[in-house]
Amino acid sequence: MTRTLEVDLGDRSYPIHIGPGLLHDPVLYRPHIRGRQVMIVTNETVAPMYLAPLRAALDGLEVREVVLPDGEQYKTLEVWNRIFDALLDARFARDCTLIALGGGVVGDMAGFAAACYQRGVPFIQVPTTLLSQVDSSVGGKTGINHPAGKNMIGAFHQPLAVIADTETLDTLPQRELSAGLAEVLKYGLIRDPSFLDWLESHMAELLSRDPEALAHAIRRSCEIKAQIVAEDELESGQRALLNLGHTFGHAIETASGYGNWLHGEAVGAGMCMAADLSARMGWLAEADVERVRSLVTCAGLPTEPPPELDAERFRELMAVDKKVLDGRLRLVLLTAVGEAVISDEIDQDQLMATLSARRP
Repeated sequence: MTRTLEVDLGDRSYPIHIGPGLLHDPVLYRPHIRGRQVMIVTNETVAPMYLAPLRAALDGLEVREVVLPDGEQYKTLEVWNRIFDALLDARFARDCTLIALGGGVVGDMAGFAAACYQRGVPFIQVPTTLLSQVDSSVGGKTGINHPAGKNMIGAFHQPLAVIADTETLDTLPQRELSAGLAEVLKYGLIRDPSFLDWLESHMAELLSRDPEALAHAIRRSCEIKAQIVAEDELESGQRALLNLGHTFGHAIETASGYGNWLHGEAVGAGMCMAADLSARMGWLAEADVERVRSLVTCAGLPTEPPPELDAERFRELMAVDKKVLDGRLRLVLLTAVGEAVISDEIDQDQLMATLSARRP
């Protein structure tokens, strides 16, 4: 069954379609394609599985594609430029449409290219991983990495539609599935304790890819994200709550070399660290810290950062973060399960204790 949600941004509102077999449905694409020229941006892993059916759904249009290498380590300025090479070689005009077919890396790069090509052209998200279906395809954050920091170069550029075909998760490696669950857990931790309860009791079904359980998790995650984005599109306030664990996680990704830790793996460990720091500052009960660690473990994710990342280097990397304002580090911390706050009043001794701590 298809479920459609809406991200309410006034005249820039757009639908999120969630359900099986949607990638093949031309009816979902045509209302959002203004001209005849369509550029599909995908990668070497996804293209053999889903490029042909997507092209078939776009029959009658002038469709080209650019196939990028697969992996976070390729989310670079050089690889991103291949999208512009393809657009210019094909002489695509300002009424062209880009379609991002793939996971979060493809969506971020295609969206950023759409934001920049001829000062902005429309694009559609067709996410094929759990992480991209529940998080990165929704909300208009686009960008690429820099060696000094993750997602430091980018733009807000909302898609015209998100088409999340749940059947694409059947081909997702188990490690990628677990990585997506990190973002699903995040929504329960920051805003919906009853959803977290549900996740606790249905984790086995999610890991075994039960279609109904996955569909519910995706829908509820998108509902929460759509609500927060509608409240604060450009992250001037409450939208930053969506970054629970991410400042720690981005530092882990940068230190480890992009692609060695999956984004969701780093966020899983980062959420545990955020819970630990929250407890050290007296905001969160120890029992809740253990609950967060247990949930992350049950999702098949790491709860600790890499042992070789020492506390001082960790803090240096966290200082190169989009959430630093006026030289003050802002972190998303928990005051209870289901309640989060954004704070720049971080006790530095407690922060260093969290960054130094390693559990057996």
